[in-house]
Amino acid sequence: MATRQRRERYIQLGKAGLFLLGLGPLLGLIFGVLNERLGANPAEYLIRSFGDWTMRALWLTLAITPLRHLLGWPWLVRYRRQLGLFAFFYASCHLLSYAVFDMDLDAAEMAHDIVKRPFIWVGFSAWLLMVPLALTSFNAAIRRLGSQNWQRLHRLVYAIAVMALLHFFWMRAAKHNFNEVAVYGLVLLALFGWRAHHR
Repeated sequence: MATRQRRERYIQLGKAGLFLLGLGPLLGLIFGVLNERLGANPAEYLIRSFGDWTMRALWLTLAITPLRHLLGWPWLVRYRRQLGLFAFFYASCHLLSYAVFDMDLDAAEMAHDIVKRPFIWVGFSAWLLMVPLALTSFNAAIRRLGSQNWQRLHRLVYAIAVMALLHFFWMRAAKHNFNEVAVYGLVLLALFGWRAHHR
């Protein structure tokens, strides 16, 4: 019993540490805005930075299960929900920054832009798919939906990851810069390969 309580205490401390780490990029960007350290185009820097942190958090979320098995650390799964919520948080910041800085909160103009530009449409669709996952990331939702239904719903995260990568690819295609896209793609391919192998 004492060992279990100690382990639970360590996990809670780990969650607190992860929460602080997860807020780190946001605090860094706020500091950059206040001190004018985001370069010549702060709006673009914010939009892209929030997008980058969305993908990093999403990829870490997907990596939890393989790492748990490879390292023999079953307790890692306790951090997956928190990472997933950070991915949604930064995706929402990414979308909000685009709406504010690029579209001036003009809903009609934003709707037109989403329809006109495929990479915006794919990114927005990925965010829409993240909404039900974020809303059901709590124990009460698992009990209400049932474990199997909840798991089926949360498998959408794989489709979301593919859409996020496509969004990133199209965005970088304009500048013919695919280095980061290739890294994200290879990591995602490895994660998908691991899942396929273990199924």
